[in-house]
Parts: sequence; structure tokens; C-alpha cells
Amino acid sequence: MTKVVQIQFSMESGARSALRLQNAFVKNDIASKIVSLQQGANVPNVTYLGKKARLVSRLDEKLQLRRLKNTKKEFGLFSYPILGTDISQLPELQEADVIYIHWVWNGFLNFTSLDKIAALNKPVVIVMHDMWNISGGCHYSFTCDKYISGCHNCQVFTTGKENDLSAKGFKKKLKLYSKYNNLYFVSPSKWLYNCAKEALLTKNKPVFYIPNALDNTLFKPFDKATAKQILNIDPNEKVIAFGATSVNNPYKGWPYLLKALEIFKQDAAASENVSVLIFGSGHSKQIADSIPFKAKFMGFLGDEYSTMLVYNAADVFIVPSMADNQPTTVQESLCCGTPVVGFNVGGIPDMIAHKENGYLANYKDAEDISNGIKYCLQSNMKGYMLPDFYPAVTINKHKELFNYIKQNAAVQ
Repeated sequence: MTKVVQIQFSMESGARSALRLQNAFVKNDIASKIVSLQQGANVPNVTYLGKKARLVSRLDEKLQLRRLKNTKKEFGLFSYPILGTDISQLPELQEADVIYIHWVWNGFLNFTSLDKIAALNKPVVIVMHDMWNISGGCHYSFTCDKYISGCHNCQVFTTGKENDLSAKGFKKKLKLYSKYNNLYFVSPSKWLYNCAKEALLTKNKPVFYIPNALDNTLFKPFDKATAKQILNIDPNEKVIAFGATSVNNPYKGWPYLLKALEIFKQDAAASENVSVLIFGSGHSKQIADSIPFKAKFMGFLGDEYSTMLVYNAADVFIVPSMADNQPTTVQESLCCGTPVVGFNVGGIPDMIAHKENGYLANYKDAEDISNGIKYCLQSNMKGYMLPDFYPAVTINKHKELFNYIKQNAAVQ
């Protein structure tokens, strides 16, 4: 039996991908454990690190804030890990056959930590949840393609220096990746897979496309009227839903959704008896007052049952992301039978068949988002998951990866 250990910063929100994959592994007789920095749910086979590691993480965040004070917020997160924790000697890693590394920044691992894990000479699968692994430090590059030839003079910084943190981070990754032949890269989206195949850092490394795992026995459709009643929503209302870990996140496109709602409101017949349902953190009175419809705020949803209920209460779910890999919310909503409207960007078009299970809007076109809302509501469209995302297909791709690793090891 293959024994896997997965390394993850946290077990909450979007970071649940490691736990979902673990559950899929276990169902398919693949032993799996998780090592997480941040404390979370009390679930089997998850090891949480102690106070010292979390203290190192907080200190690293403070140090990075100082080094990253000259950044442009509209480009989102940039990470240059300084401090980190050596976990290479943990029994979970020592006993594993394969090591999966998910999102591990914010002071959990640094370049030295990664080197020590790779030096164990076990297969290391790096799951790319954004562009950080192929860039000099940005998590999404937007229109910048310097990751193809080598990062420098990064658009994130106001300084305009050639040898900035992006150049330094890129060189560190290039040195690390070149040093080891036991590194394998997995992208949950076709978009990032194609980026990784072009990127200077990974174009000569094994790269695989494997979507994130999702339990469709939990996320599934049930009666919308009942779901609305549970949430104290009039069953006759048409509900537009939106959710993000933080609605103020520069990647998530809240201003475009607001503009789309304003445009949609102008169509009196189409927008009659419509309400908006929002979940996530970062809500403000300004956001509440700006919505031109009756709005209900669910706040941060800490459990998947509540999240599933919200999707089932919605008639259409909106993902106006500016940059996104394989947004979990799209996958969850479609599993619950709710169509999704999103921009044709990143990994979103992997999951949406235009005008079949959702609507792909032109990038940064709020009016087309409004068109998508209208189309889905008036056609009573039903969402559904495309075949690439079926649990059996996903787990088989991981098994194929294990076979590739074995064959590669035999050749070496």
C-alpha cells in the first residue's frame, strides 16, 4: 500500500483540498496523513505542529511585511519565505513513500525547509494551488509572463529594481529545482498546467494535470425551496450567491460583480423578486449598502454542511475572479446543481460548459456577467460537474502519477 503524507499550512477554507484528497485516498486504499501548521478540525491522521512553529510563522509574516512594504496591492499576494520550520525528521515524512506539498507559505516552510524535504530522496509532489511555484514570488502574474524567461523588475514592486525579491526568489527556486530529480508538479487546472509547461523553472520537470478532489456524496443537490426556508429566504425569490474567503481579495473581482448587479437591476422584469446571498469574511457596511438588492450575509462558513446548504439555496452562483486556479466554489456549486457564472480566465473554463452548466463571461466585462445571470435565471439552468472532476477520474490520475513515479525511479 502506498503511504502518502501531505503538508499544508492550514486545514480551513480553501486549504481543505488536502483533507478532501486524503479522504479520497483512504476510500481507495491509499494510506494518507497530513501535517498542518495551523490548528484545525479534530480529524484522524492529521498532525498539527506546536506553538514554536506557529510563533516562527507569525514572526516570518512580520519580517515579510517589512520587506514587502513597497508593493502594489492590486497585484495581490507576494511571498518570499524567510523563516521556516524543518519538518523533515517527523515520523510522518520518514515513513512516507510519497510526500505531497500543498500551500505552505506564511512562514511555515522556507527554501531551506524545502531542500531538506527533497533531500530525503523520496518522491515530492508539489501541488500548485497558484503560480508561486513557477514565479519569483507572486501568486498570480496577471498579464506578466516573466516566469517564462526569468523574473526580475517585478510589477508588484514600486522600486523598479532589476535584482529585486522576485529575481532572488526565482534564482533560489531554480537552484532548488535543478538540484533534485525527485520533484513532480501537479496543477489542478489546465491553465496553470500550460503555464508550468512553459515556465523556465518547471518546463523540464514532470508536470501533471489533476483537478482537486471533491466528495460528491456531501456536495449534492436537494430541494431548493427547502434550502431557502432553512435560511429564512422566501422560496419564491431568485437567489444570486457569491462567496470567497475574503470578498475584499483583489483576485476575487467584487467590484465587477457589484457593477453587474447594478446593470442587472436596470432590467426590471428580469430582476424582480431577486435577492443576493453572500458568504465569506471581509464584509463591511459599505459593501452591504452598495448592493442594489435585498442582501443576506452568511459570514465565514466553517463547515461544509452550511456551505452546501448555501449553494442549494442559490439559483445562480457568481465567480467574477480576476485570477484563479481551480476555484473550489465553482466545483462545489456545480456539484449542488447550481449553475455558475464566471469570467473566462484561469481554471474557470475547465469547469464551465458555456450555456450548459453555467455561463463564461468575457474577461472584466461586468455587463456580460449581468447577461450570464439573466441567462441562467431565465433558462432555469441546472449546474452539474464535468467528467474531469468525477471522484473516480481524479483518484485514477493520482494512481497514474504513482505509477509514473515508480517507473521513473526504476529508470534512475
